[in-house]
Amino acid sequence: MVAEHEHPFLLLVDKKISNIRELLPVLEAVAKAGKPLIIVAEDVEGEALATLVVNNMRGIVKVAACKAPGFGDRRKAMLQDIAILTGATVISEEVGLDLESTTLEHLGTAKRVTLSKENTTIVDGAGNPDDIKARVQQIRVQIEETSSDYDREKLQERVAKLAGGVAVIKVGAATEVEMKEKKARVEDALHATRAAVEEGVVPGGGTALLRAVAAIADLKGDNAEQTAGINLARRAMEAPLRRRFFVGAAGRPSASQPRRKWHHTLRG
Repeated sequence: MVAEHEHPFLLLVDKKISNIRELLPVLEAVAKAGKPLIIVAEDVEGEALATLVVNNMRGIVKVAACKAPGFGDRRKAMLQDIAILTGATVISEEVGLDLESTTLEHLGTAKRVTLSKENTTIVDGAGNPDDIKARVQQIRVQIEETSSDYDREKLQERVAKLAGGVAVIKVGAATEVEMKEKKARVEDALHATRAAVEEGVVPGGGTALLRAVAAIADLKGDNAEQTAGINLARRAMEAPLRRRFFVGAAGRPSASQPRRKWHHTLRG
């Protein structure tokens, strides 16, 4: 299930939320503003979660909640990343802020936030671009200074999330039927691209390899062993297409026997 909210407020909290009374002031302010609210916290549970669900179902205020990424100090750092990205202030008792005194000025905003079971995507956060660049540079300095491969990997992930972009593809057409068809084609292309990124496999890759043969067609080695290696690489690049056309006689798919299409559900 995917929930998508346009122009929401974002409330960032560095603790678990279980008491609804703490949330009431900011919920009332958000309801008056008429915008959705995304809560990012260590967890939302008990009475607070139940009340938010009821309010959401009754349409009093649109609310979605997700767990803050990471653990311990890394969670605090990533919450601060999100705060800088969206123009929010992290509500933390360590800096003297509590939920009951939270106002709209403490909330961040974005053009769109999409939430699924595994991922949360923030599009066009309202943070100051200069602040975001400074944060990225700060993390890159930490990458250079750390001696831990694990810490370096996590820091690089944070840089990617801050410095990376989210593309919005707009599909237009003369009729609704045509628009749905175009949208389906775009989704197919996105799924194929995602599969290539995650699994290293993309339909048509055999054709790309065949074209790559031209790059080494006239290449000669300095000795017999190098030449044999070049020829081996050339034959390997041709192998997918060679198999496609010449195994039909053995009862497997060939040019005259179209392949059966399999559709897989790709993880987002």
